[in-house]
Amino acid sequence: MTQFFLTIAAIFGGLSVAGGAFGAHALREKISDRSLEIFETAARYQMYHALALLLVAILISRWENPPIILLVSGWLFIIGVVIFSGSLYTLSLTGIKSWGAVAPLGGLALMIGWGTLAFAGTTIKF
Repeated sequence: MTQFFLTIAAIFGGLSVAGGAFGAHALREKISDRSLEIFETAARYQMYHALALLLVAILISRWENPPIILLVSGWLFIIGVVIFSGSLYTLSLTGIKSWGAVAPLGGLALMIGWGTLAFAGTTIKF
């Protein structure tokens, strides 16, 4: 799982940089200021959680059989990024407002991911 989480973290990070540049340069004149703000929020949170997933990958590399709670945290970060950032990208580019209702589900996954990581920090001997 270390290699998988590290790879996904790198992909998320790279796509976040590309998305931020795309938003700043290609979209600035094509979408509303509010849509651009939403797009930038998606890219920013994607980067934050790429770094969080990188941390999880580094932590699980310490064990041959890593603690399940760390694996759960990594998966929640992946699911959260896909749902949260994905729905915000879609909302900003399409203007379909119902995508805004999807984002909180991704946000919840991200928050639970942080919670499980905090729990891991209090229960795992490093």
